[in-house]
Amino acid sequence: GSLVAAVLAHSGRLDKDDLGTRVRRLSRRGEVCNMINKKYSEFLPSMQSAEELVAQVDGLSSNIDVLRTDIESKVQRDLNVAVAEFTELKQQLERDTLVLSVLKKLQEIDRAIKEHKTALREKKYIAAAQQLEKARSSLRNLESRKGFELKILRALGTELTVQTQNMLYHLGEEWQKLIVWQLPPSKGEISLEAVVLSELHLHTMPSKEEEIAGPPVVSVLQALAVLGELHTRLKTFGQFLLKYILKPLISYPSLQPLTEEQPDVFILRFKSEEPALDESSPMEVFDKIKLIFEALHKYLLNVPLEQPGEDRKDGRVTLAELLGELIWEELSNCLIQHCLVNSIPTNSSKLEQYTEVIKSTEEFEKALKNMQFLKGDTTDLLKYARNVNSHFASKKCQDVIAAARTLMTSEIHNTVKITPDSCVALPQLPHPGSGDHLKMQKPCNLLHNGTVNLENETKLSQYTFSLPSCRISSSVEQLMELVYQTLLEATVSTDQCCVQLFYSVRRIFQLFYEVVPTYHKESLQKFPQLAAIHHNNCMYLAHHLLTLGHQFRFCTTNILSNEAASFVDLVPAFRRLGMECFKAQMRVQKEEILERLSSARNFANMDDEENFHAANKAIRQVLHQLKRLGQVWQDVFPVNVYCKAMGTLLNTALAEIVTRIVALEDISAEDADRLYSLCRIMVEEGPQVFTPLPEKDKNKKYQEEVPIYVQKWMTFKELMIILQANLQEIVDQWADGKGPLAAEFSAAEVKSLIRALFQNTERRAAALAKIK
Repeated sequence: GSLVAAVLAHSGRLDKDDLGTRVRRLSRRGEVCNMINKKYSEFLPSMQSAEELVAQVDGLSSNIDVLRTDIESKVQRDLNVAVAEFTELKQQLERDTLVLSVLKKLQEIDRAIKEHKTALREKKYIAAAQQLEKARSSLRNLESRKGFELKILRALGTELTVQTQNMLYHLGEEWQKLIVWQLPPSKGEISLEAVVLSELHLHTMPSKEEEIAGPPVVSVLQALAVLGELHTRLKTFGQFLLKYILKPLISYPSLQPLTEEQPDVFILRFKSEEPALDESSPMEVFDKIKLIFEALHKYLLNVPLEQPGEDRKDGRVTLAELLGELIWEELSNCLIQHCLVNSIPTNSSKLEQYTEVIKSTEEFEKALKNMQFLKGDTTDLLKYARNVNSHFASKKCQDVIAAARTLMTSEIHNTVKITPDSCVALPQLPHPGSGDHLKMQKPCNLLHNGTVNLENETKLSQYTFSLPSCRISSSVEQLMELVYQTLLEATVSTDQCCVQLFYSVRRIFQLFYEVVPTYHKESLQKFPQLAAIHHNNCMYLAHHLLTLGHQFRFCTTNILSNEAASFVDLVPAFRRLGMECFKAQMRVQKEEILERLSSARNFANMDDEENFHAANKAIRQVLHQLKRLGQVWQDVFPVNVYCKAMGTLLNTALAEIVTRIVALEDISAEDADRLYSLCRIMVEEGPQVFTPLPEKDKNKKYQEEVPIYVQKWMTFKELMIILQANLQEIVDQWADGKGPLAAEFSAAEVKSLIRALFQNTERRAAALAKIK
């Protein structure tokens, strides 16, 4: 401290006060140094201990490095050698184990084949089959090993195939001894004669010695089952059973099964008897088939078999169950198509009797289930029988549609006369009921104030809304009767059947609309009479369609009644169908008339004999055509339709003649006379084509009314007057545009005729001036 003070004093920097402060600070620093020295003296031994530990660790590390070097150089080499030796020993052990297992399997196969041959010689077929299957299983095990192939395996496979085929051959011989078919040679369908000559012999009844050891049939069948061949054999047997026994019993009512039991064989044969009906009833068919299955169950099918592969609790199944799985579907379909379908009633009144068929079907299936031929589930056969209402409706609808189609494709020209008094043969419909509709009371003749009611009480004729007399196809009348009968059947049927029958009737009319115009297309175009009949047919159907739904409205099911089901919507289509056909025929006839008149050389230069002859011939041909049409349509069309049609065609001819004569520019006096004579032919003979009725005296009325139906009749007669009149007479007929001539011809047409008939004179000019 003194040294520091001296140094500081010597430096001349410190004054007296600073010197004391400095001295104090230095004193404190000395204390710190003393503390550090004390701590250092305590730390030094610890550091020395740590250095000693480091030295020891360095020594251990050196020792470890030495040991690692020794292990890697010596021990690792020895360990690798040991592991390699262990792996080799393990692989050798695995090879030895595999070879041992293969040898054991080969030994098992050899032992099984030997035992199989021994059992086969002793006819122990089940044991032989089991040993053969055991050998085959061992061989499959060997073949499944990957990377392990031996020539001996192929040899063993060949040997097993040979032994299997050999055993199947022996089993086949035994099968043929047990079940013998005696069948006549036949190709294709099996006839009744062939079935009568067919027999089935079952040698399945064991003798007394065999009864002790067990029936041979069990041994053979179980062996076939073990070898997987039973399904094939049983399927073939089932097909023979269906073809030669079961299906013929269903198809031929006269066929009767006969059974015969002898000491060592059961024989099934047939005989043919004259049947009471053309078709067997389901009850008779069920009894015949039940007899067959009872016999088969007794002598063949009641054999329990081991089926471990099947999904069954005890692994056992009878031969009857296996056979049922193979043939029941085909047998039930045959029973439905050739037995139950034919037994469906065609009349709803017989539906109640069908309960006997349903009961018989239930008993038939119950018997087959007791024989284990069927399982406990409800089959399609019983479902079909129980669903009789639906099948009745379907069958009825099919029959109705088929009958309707037959009528539609029959000849149209076979006709019947329809009069206002005609009606469809229909039984009396039930009354709708007084509770639903109140009857209208006749109003009193006196009003409340006592005055007389002057309202006309004249009633309409009963024929007001009737179809006029005409001819229609007899097939259409039968079609309408079929419709009424079907709807009447619907009124007494179930709701479902009623609806189906109603829509079947609608389908009948839709078929008529589609089928008849197409099927009879050529005939309707070629023959006018058929076109007229078709027109009447359509109008006849439309007439009935108007009221058909209303007639049965209160007799059908509530579904149809509530929806106000009717046929009125079909009426316009049928009317249009008839009119289109008739109009097409009218166009054809008009074209023929115009074509014939086109050969009249425009009625010009009638003073030329050839021209006059051509015009005369054309008019005669037109009249002949109209007369022929009049005869063809006579008594076919209603009178009003007939007259309108003939009037339209005659009017076409007259209009064409008038047009051609008015167009002439020059008509000589001789031409006028000859034209007049031609026109007179038309006037005199034209009305004669109107013969709507076969009675000649009744046609006069319609011939006198020709002007009503021929629009150009008066025009034609005025033309004849002009051809024979002088100028003054023509002017008088015109009468300043108010006379009869003005009603038929225009002023231009009259002036054209005057210029053609008369020479250019002052009188003609004066006459032309008056035509305005």
